[in-house]
Amino acid sequence: MDLAAKSRATLEIFGELESETKQFVTESGLACVTGCGFCCANPKVPANPLEFLPLAFDLQQKGLAEATLAEIEQLEEGASCVVYRPTSLDGAKGFCGNHSKRGLICRLFSASARRTKYGKKDLIICKVLKSEKSDAFLSTTKRINSDMAIPLATAYYSRLEEIDQSLCQQFTINEAIAFALELVLRYTFYLEQEDELIA
Repeated sequence: MDLAAKSRATLEIFGELESETKQFVTESGLACVTGCGFCCANPKVPANPLEFLPLAFDLQQKGLAEATLAEIEQLEEGASCVVYRPTSLDGAKGFCGNHSKRGLICRLFSASARRTKYGKKDLIICKVLKSEKSDAFLSTTKRINSDMAIPLATAYYSRLEEIDQSLCQQFTINEAIAFALELVLRYTFYLEQEDELIA
């Protein structure tokens, strides 16, 4: 499977997750607070290059891959995601600059669960939703272990590993995006060289 095929396979997984998370959010009432960027402002969000291949290909097609990579290289340590667009001084409010191609971690947060060592489902959620939608949070916490379906984060990460385990190594979010951009830039460079040789 070449890099473009891996990106398409990743997008297919995202499409399946999208329908599951929509159903969960509708039933639970735990949609993110409009304009909140609390999670996105965290520079230590763990991510892998594979989940950002679709973003990297999208930026390449728009002619923004090299500029975005250069921007990441200029960021100070502890900077938030390069794609995040803060609208408040503290960075807690804002929006994603490329929501349709966001990574798996962005798609799973507040709409998935992990299993505890006792086998119970534990909601992966931020403190903003816990406090601002406390009733929905408490109700959902109980229901995901009885009658409410919820995506399991580990299942989706396992599916990514089936595409390419070596590209599922964890980095900070900007490091993962930079890695994906470097891969895509190298891939498209070699494709262009091949096309020139054939022509």
